[in-house]
Amino acid sequence: MALTEFDPIQAVKGVGEVSAAAFQKIGVERVGDLLMHLPLRYDFFDAPAPLDPEKTGVLQAVEARLLTAPKLAGTRRLPVLSVRATDGTTDFNLTWFRMPYLKQKLKKGEAYIFRGRLVRNRYGLTMEQAAIYSEQEYTALQSGLQPVYAAVGSVTSGRIRKAIAAAFEDLGELEEYLPAHIVAANGLTDRRSALHGMHFPVTAERVIEARRRMVFDEFLLFILSVRSLEREKEKTRNHFDFSAHGGMDRLLASLPYELTGAQRRVYADVMRDLTSDRLMNRLVQGDVGSGKTILALLALARAADNGLQGALMAPTEVLAKQHYDGAVALFERAGLPYRVELVTGSMKAADKKKAYARIAAHEADIVIGTHALIQEKIVYDELALVITDEQHRFGVRQRENLSGKGRDPHILVMSATPIPRTMAIILYGDLDISVLDELPKNRIPIKNAVVGPAYRPKAYAFIQKQVREGHQAYVICPKVEADEESETAGENVVDTCETLRQALPPGVTVEYLHGRMRPAQKNDIMERFAAGAVDVLVSTTVVEVGVDVPNATVMMIENAESFGLAQLHQLRGRVGRGGAQSYCIFVNASGDPEKQERLNILSGSNDGFAIAAADLKMRGPGDVFGIRQSGILSFRIGDVFTDSEVLSAASEAAKELLPQLDALPALRGRVRQNSIERLSL
Repeated sequence: MALTEFDPIQAVKGVGEVSAAAFQKIGVERVGDLLMHLPLRYDFFDAPAPLDPEKTGVLQAVEARLLTAPKLAGTRRLPVLSVRATDGTTDFNLTWFRMPYLKQKLKKGEAYIFRGRLVRNRYGLTMEQAAIYSEQEYTALQSGLQPVYAAVGSVTSGRIRKAIAAAFEDLGELEEYLPAHIVAANGLTDRRSALHGMHFPVTAERVIEARRRMVFDEFLLFILSVRSLEREKEKTRNHFDFSAHGGMDRLLASLPYELTGAQRRVYADVMRDLTSDRLMNRLVQGDVGSGKTILALLALARAADNGLQGALMAPTEVLAKQHYDGAVALFERAGLPYRVELVTGSMKAADKKKAYARIAAHEADIVIGTHALIQEKIVYDELALVITDEQHRFGVRQRENLSGKGRDPHILVMSATPIPRTMAIILYGDLDISVLDELPKNRIPIKNAVVGPAYRPKAYAFIQKQVREGHQAYVICPKVEADEESETAGENVVDTCETLRQALPPGVTVEYLHGRMRPAQKNDIMERFAAGAVDVLVSTTVVEVGVDVPNATVMMIENAESFGLAQLHQLRGRVGRGGAQSYCIFVNASGDPEKQERLNILSGSNDGFAIAAADLKMRGPGDVFGIRQSGILSFRIGDVFTDSEVLSAASEAAKELLPQLDALPALRGRVRQNSIERLSL
């Protein structure tokens, strides 16, 4: 019997009970989930060639013979395997971190094909973390583009590839939920061909064609989800009194700084909405550091000043706690009696119960927290205003759930992502848009540098100097751990943390952070970093919007060429938030001149909107082969910059399909499922 996309993952040939449990841990429960586990990138395997010692940092494949037996050294936590080899012209070293088992595989005098990047270190010319192939294995890989999947734990890229191949062997017809005329009018391929093309591409053109269909579907389902919610809840009359009282004057007068012109303009927009005859539904866009948080607190204070309740939802517990502390200090300084409550998922059950009781009894005017604010047990007395911070981190339905806690409250959403206005209108529909296009006067511009891997020792010395002066630093890596598919050193959190611990003096505290850690672990490390107990935080992009540490002055981003510019700009925004000069070091490990040119855009500007425009101009469909997408709105495949043309096409299709949705049950089901799936943070 043919497989369907709705069958459990165990139905795939070769996936037993143990494998199924491993797949389920990464969110792959059904055959459809497996098919939608798309490659991170694609590899093209050039024919092996003699090493070019001048091309450090560039991926090279070389056939070489081992001159020595492999030697194991290093520490128990970081074993290092090394061997000497030659391609007949050039002698070089090969080094692997955390792969001691390779010692049994490699034999002195034998020839292998090694694929990796060269560096020059104190031992001379070295290829680090090289993949190892026999001639037969490598020849097979040269038949076309090879997909590389995100590996998690025991679910390696190779294991995923094998399971997907088995699934396609037995796969029957896939449900085509788009009307045929929409597919034809937009020049799209059918779903089965698109998925097959993503997983088994022969040419780059085939990937681009397949990806276009996947991106179109993702944008269309998102836009239809948003529009469906808007249709369910038409603009409603404002039934709250947000009159001006003396409390707001006292609050504004107590601020230790003057609002910028942009802040005053957006504040006026928000106050005008709150006092109009219609409910507010506004998006505030502001570059990192433009002062969105104070506007949120002023709006919440206006609600409290009128005996109403307001809620602010942040993407992480640490950021929620920082907003809470900031609000309490702000109101105390102004001598205002507003009562602020903090609600997070990690609170003890007894503390949550007491907080819920205070909220229901209106003993709390302002409630600040994470997604815990939308738990069913929370009952508000008079919720009039809902604000979501870094709102692209929340699903559409989450905002709806929170707003559903009140009788049609005002909604204000905030984002630091610099999306062009035309795209924002497509994505957010009926939301009115305000832009904070001015930074506070006390902000010192960040100094930027784009460097190669050879600069790392100097960067570490600079970090040490900054720590000695009382500051802190971030080091960002694209991967959590090294694996057999990793082709570069220094690009994963675990090994980079160990390297820094060895490179920096014992008195410097280095910790790491990544998304696979338990929530309590993540919160503990972020809180310690925020409190200054951790000097250097090595992390994945989980810190992108997670914490505000004014004392942090250095942001070092490993393999910066593997991220989109918009995300790099977001990461850079973690520093430069205090009174000291801050620095951002972008490490371009590829040595690619084109990628260097892209990164130089960041080096020359701290303006998020200007960077977004330049990024859009420089990028193209080919970036799918090596550039991580920007992360905007957490789209899995699409990128609102690179795929702006597809976004517009999907928007037009959505206009046509929305009135017909009830007559298209397959599409309606996908839209409903899309809304539910976006609940996850």
